[in-house]
Amino acid sequence: MIYGAMKFSIGGSLKLAFRPWVEGLENVPAEGPAILASNHLSFSDSFFLPAVLDRKVTFIAKAEYFTSPGVKGRLTAAFFKGVGQLPVDRSGARGAGEAAIKAGIDVIESGGLFGIYPEGTRSPDGRLYRGKPGGLARVALATGAPVIPVAMIDTEKIQPPGKVVPKLMRPGIRIGKPLDFSRYHGMEGDRFILRSVTDEVMYEIMKLSGQEYVDIYATAAKRQIADAEKAEKAARAEAEKAEKAKKAQRPAA
Repeated sequence: MIYGAMKFSIGGSLKLAFRPWVEGLENVPAEGPAILASNHLSFSDSFFLPAVLDRKVTFIAKAEYFTSPGVKGRLTAAFFKGVGQLPVDRSGARGAGEAAIKAGIDVIESGGLFGIYPEGTRSPDGRLYRGKPGGLARVALATGAPVIPVAMIDTEKIQPPGKVVPKLMRPGIRIGKPLDFSRYHGMEGDRFILRSVTDEVMYEIMKLSGQEYVDIYATAAKRQIADAEKAEKAARAEAEKAEKAKKAQRPAA
């Protein structure tokens, strides 16, 4: 009930304002379980994809979105519940991963669509990063559900990280053909199989999105970018300090 009302209001508003284009809708089954594995460019990805589908898509979200105090906290919790997101405690990396996997399996076993971002976090620069094998592959192999690769197009231009007000432009969504990994069913404990499954899905996402692929995790790339910015800031500060010292040594005119 709540989801239907939120989808009608939010999904309708998004489609009216941004007019997203979509290819491959026929690849999403009208019923039955499936995993939607998407690249992750923007916070808004979790809203644009459900907006163009007739079925509910369940993503996972930080538990903090559901537990913040006050009126704003309650409104935020109601919003995320309404758009079909499940809370996951991310206080511990391992615990968060296991909770996400359990949530995904529960959604699949109930016959639903489970949405997941194999990169684990948003791309820091618009490129496609290495998929993490712990979530997507384990849910797929534990349940036998088909994996449908999805490419979000240009959503990072609509709402770049740190920007609150989105830019009005048309994003795109390409949905690929379902991938069948039932031959590996029950082998979710084999890390080599998990890696192989994840890489195959990421390759299909790359073909759909046209993104440059980077064979490192996005979290590592973010650390590299942060370290580079920190080093650049320190270098500028040192240069300014040296310039001030140089000016202080010049004789007065």
